[in-house]
Amino acid sequence: MIIRTMQLHESGLIRQIDRSETIGSIYKINDGVLEAVPAGHECPTWDERHAQEMMERFEYELKRGGTAYGAFDGDTLAGFGVLGHRFRGENQDRLQVDLMYVSRPYRRQGIGTRIMEELSKAAKERGASYLYISSTETESAVHFYMANGGKVTDQVDEELFQMEPEDIHMLKKL
Repeated sequence: MIIRTMQLHESGLIRQIDRSETIGSIYKINDGVLEAVPAGHECPTWDERHAQEMMERFEYELKRGGTAYGAFDGDTLAGFGVLGHRFRGENQDRLQVDLMYVSRPYRRQGIGTRIMEELSKAAKERGASYLYISSTETESAVHFYMANGGKVTDQVDEELFQMEPEDIHMLKKL
């Protein structure tokens, strides 16, 4: 497995990602505390419309100075993460993990952790003190980010909250 910087013209490779998963439970924030709620459903992989949305987000960030890392198994994109271009927070010291996916057949092999390490290094090099994580509320995503240093924050980015109000907002100290 090779982890490397991805280029703008590689956005179409995102179609290779199988984001499907069985979701046993999700998290909600209740008075500042994470609360697990049973979900019990299957999340399908992207249809073309959703793949197109992901590719547009990828391209948007890279065109403005964001960075993407991909995990490649030969020519196959096994996972990727995108570091946003824009500093956030009261002190303008946070960069967002904008996209982060590992394809279903490649999960639980440390690939996501390796991508997070690269995103963290890139954010530090750009002068960030924190990664801002707006995580989908699934148990697997929340546990992944927490295992990689994310902590639930009460310093929620209002713009990101408005876009995805169900997300679990976290900070990772760099």
